[in-house]
Amino acid sequence: MGQPHGIGIIGLGVISRQYLDTLAGVDSVRITAVADLDAERAAAVADEIPGCRALTVDELLADPAVDTVINLTIPAAHAEIALAALAAGKGVYGEKPLAATLTQATAMRDAAGDRWLGGAPDTVLGTGIQTARAAVEAGDIGRPVSAAATWVSGGHESWHPHPDFYYRDGGGPLLDMGPYYLTSLVHLLGPVVRVSGASSRTRDTRRIGSGPRAGEIIPVEIDTHVTGVLEHDGGALSTVTFSFDAVGSTAAPIEVHGEEGSLSVPDPNTFAGDVRVRRRGEADWTTLPAAAGYVGAGRGIGVIDHVRDGEGRASGELALHVLEIMTALIDSAHTGERVTLTTTARRPSLVPLTAQEDWRR
Repeated sequence: MGQPHGIGIIGLGVISRQYLDTLAGVDSVRITAVADLDAERAAAVADEIPGCRALTVDELLADPAVDTVINLTIPAAHAEIALAALAAGKGVYGEKPLAATLTQATAMRDAAGDRWLGGAPDTVLGTGIQTARAAVEAGDIGRPVSAAATWVSGGHESWHPHPDFYYRDGGGPLLDMGPYYLTSLVHLLGPVVRVSGASSRTRDTRRIGSGPRAGEIIPVEIDTHVTGVLEHDGGALSTVTFSFDAVGSTAAPIEVHGEEGSLSVPDPNTFAGDVRVRRRGEADWTTLPAAAGYVGAGRGIGVIDHVRDGEGRASGELALHVLEIMTALIDSAHTGERVTLTTTARRPSLVPLTAQEDWRR
């Protein structure tokens, strides 16, 4: 084997811990540098990782030991950091959404050239979504006809100490949680060709519920309930709902219905979970054994997947397509018109069932 693939991480907020835990001890990659606006936080993280250095963003982008930059900054900074990293000759893997706007994301794609551009979520590479996809491809439910995806909550201000960006352009339940569900639907049913959307906003302010700003009132600048219909290129229709305006739901995160059966798909914000099937003529649901996907995976598996086999299933192409699905739903909601998409994406190949000890090599 050659030298481990050098990783530089920019942005060391809450989500970074999951990436650090996944990448630690993986033979094929090595975290060589980290950077954050908080230099003390960067130094503390670097001290945890043998051979890792705390650098400024500019220093990290210029560092020849960094092959790929993992961009964990806030959505508003995704494009700026990614474009700078690509210009420095680095590959880039970004947290979701790929960028705050479709224009920015398209510029990133165009700038990538032969450098790898990848994007979250990589939760779809775990055994949950991959086992469901394997069932669809094996014909367990016959020809897919429709799907439903549901994610609702009362809003992130109840737990997040600084929830402001969730209620500004680039935020909202769709752009925050939609990537998990929509990426899964593309894996399960193929790319989307048209969408129809509707949206609403229940109130113009929110009250922060925790942390040092508890009780502070913040403005709501975007719609907080979005629903829509996706038309997949194979003919299946998906109905989706994302909301910061509901208390809860008993609906399965994703259901896929075919002519001969239905699938209940686990939470796509996680890597595992039970996939259940009910076939025509059966009275009960049956839990399927894990049949595909990375076992015991965590955030960062998308980078490891790229380094291991070069395909890069968590691709920028797919992340761009999902971003356009979301922006098209918002545009449709505002205009009342059905929107035809300009992007598409090749469905990545199914992930073979891969034990944790195997993908860590």
